[in-house]
Amino acid sequence: MKRTLALALLASGALALSACGQKRAPESLPPEPGPQAPVAANNGDYDANGNYIGPGSQADLRRTAGSDRVFFDFDSYGLDDTDRATLTRQASWLAQYPNVNVTIEGHADERGTRDYNLALGERRANAAKNFLASLGVATTRMSVVSYGKERPEALGSDEQSWAQNRRAVTMVIR
Repeated sequence: MKRTLALALLASGALALSACGQKRAPESLPPEPGPQAPVAANNGDYDANGNYIGPGSQADLRRTAGSDRVFFDFDSYGLDDTDRATLTRQASWLAQYPNVNVTIEGHADERGTRDYNLALGERRANAAKNFLASLGVATTRMSVVSYGKERPEALGSDEQSWAQNRRAVTMVIR
């Protein structure tokens, strides 16, 4: 019985190897690629990656309001005059698009514990949300999330990197 099984295995292995003969080059190659098919017009509403950039989009918010983010001093969630001006432009933009909702992301730099930075990020996001609400943006259109130090904008352990990471970002939800 063992001998028959061994012989069967040997025969099937030889058969499998013989089927893998040498590959030959094809007799003719496929034609050279021609010009690419024209891309359908999108009226400028999408970028090369397929992201919507038309009216009411994240790109439109950045373009119209000048920025989708505000920055904070170290260990602070207070808004300065520059932040209030940016948020005022964001509120004007949101007034133009009453069906657009946003999430305000709070971020912190790498210094401090994870829990502390999550709480600080939440206070920063709420500061931006409360200011937008004071300008007439319905709170039902805004949600808040804190990422603490988990999603840095800039990598590095220097003041320039930390300053970019202490922020609140208004993200359009579609």
